[in-house]
Amino acid sequence: MPEECLFCRIVAGEVPADVVCRGRGMVAFHDIAPKAPVHVLVVPERHVDSMAGVEGLTPGERSDMLAVIAAVARDQGLEPTGYRVVANHGADALQSVFHLHWHVMGGTRLSDSM
Repeated sequence: MPEECLFCRIVAGEVPADVVCRGRGMVAFHDIAPKAPVHVLVVPERHVDSMAGVEGLTPGERSDMLAVIAAVARDQGLEPTGYRVVANHGADALQSVFHLHWHVMGGTRLSDSM
């Protein structure tokens, strides 16, 4: 765990977060600066910088990540009207925490600017 990684510290319980799901090698928690009424981040417990390093996760972890993302969306009540799932990679995509994470957003009609 890189000690300077905020998400590693959240996974380890060193930094408080509003956790909605923990298991299958993933942790999901509410974003502290939400861009939608529901904005949850899903992160692997194992540190991987971004999508470019996804090979650092096992095939099971990669598969479980998708299952956890879908479960979080369902548990947050987003399935009936829809939701967006986004992962940013690198500075041009405005990745601010260099630990792979997925934004699960919904609860309103989202902008079409993406």
